[in-house]
Amino acid sequence: MTQSEQDRLEIVVGLVATPPDHPARVAARLTIELASGLAERVNADVRWTVREGWGEVAPRRDRGVEALLDDLARRRADDQWDVAICLTDLPLHAERVPLVAQTSARRRVAVVSLPALGLHQLRAARVAVPDLVSRLLTEASDRRVPPAGWAPAEMASRVSAVHRVVGEADAGERRYVASRLIGRLRLLIGMVRANRPGRALLGLSKLLVGAFGTAVFALTTDTIWQMGDALGGLRLAVIMLLGLTALVAWLIVAHDLWEKPSRETPTELARLFNLGTILTLTLATVLSYVVLFVGTVLVGVLLIDTSVLEQTLQRPVNFTDYLTLAWITSSLATVGGAIGSGLENEETVRAAAYGYHPQPDGWRDEKSGQSHSGR
Repeated sequence: MTQSEQDRLEIVVGLVATPPDHPARVAARLTIELASGLAERVNADVRWTVREGWGEVAPRRDRGVEALLDDLARRRADDQWDVAICLTDLPLHAERVPLVAQTSARRRVAVVSLPALGLHQLRAARVAVPDLVSRLLTEASDRRVPPAGWAPAEMASRVSAVHRVVGEADAGERRYVASRLIGRLRLLIGMVRANRPGRALLGLSKLLVGAFGTAVFALTTDTIWQMGDALGGLRLAVIMLLGLTALVAWLIVAHDLWEKPSRETPTELARLFNLGTILTLTLATVLSYVVLFVGTVLVGVLLIDTSVLEQTLQRPVNFTDYLTLAWITSSLATVGGAIGSGLENEETVRAAAYGYHPQPDGWRDEKSGQSHSGR
């Protein structure tokens, strides 16, 4: 084959994100650099074109990964892509362990579960996607690229989330699965990462303001000073945990964030969704509590003179006493904030539910026309 013939060769890779939320953001970042990565790691003599899209590959919870691959294959054929990779935030399983990725050489498609990649999903996807494209083209006997010079099992050394590879070599149907224990832990961390706890924290801004107002008012009463002095560290810790638990529970109940098993959502998937929601809200409320605590300490130091506090407590005081005072005040204010959380914007609070996917800016339910090329 002459160099001029090679120059005319083009391989089109479709990168599909479903649903259009966190996976769409990862796909947008990956699309920009994937063409150059494929040229570097697969074949530099081919013109790689990466097209990004979503909208026609439905993340059906009840149909499993095979149905997702079928939908993706139809999308690939309709758009005349050579191969297609789907990025999804659905927690997938195979043989009762988390599924990181699954490829189908017959369909020339693959699906990657972003939560199974753990915390650094974009970094892991940068490694996994080019390797999956290379393996798909090799097992589909595509002569435009040299055979992949590595065995599928070597993916475990390239992507830490992959523990082993199962499937039929002749059929080119492979599943890249995680370990049972560490893989489940990584999956939960990845679900929280995909759920964006920072967004939930911003969504609770009214709650934080209300709780801070309650804390400032409570600081002006000497009864709170005496309670903080009388209670030990264990009882203060219990009050704090009860306040945070009450806040998380109230948010879930008041805003109907609990995912119930149904025909579309199997029991195991609903359990994972709920666990992801609880962990996201817990992290957001803990961060809110830390912000509230720091603010309460500063206000307490500025508002309460040391001599006045000593007169009330009938003993010398130091900075530790201000910390204790802020501790009990923040815990009690958190309970008040839980009641005020019912006033939060429904959309921002529901975004903390893992099964809920708000549409990103610029979303349209159609094929995307974005493309990036590289040599």
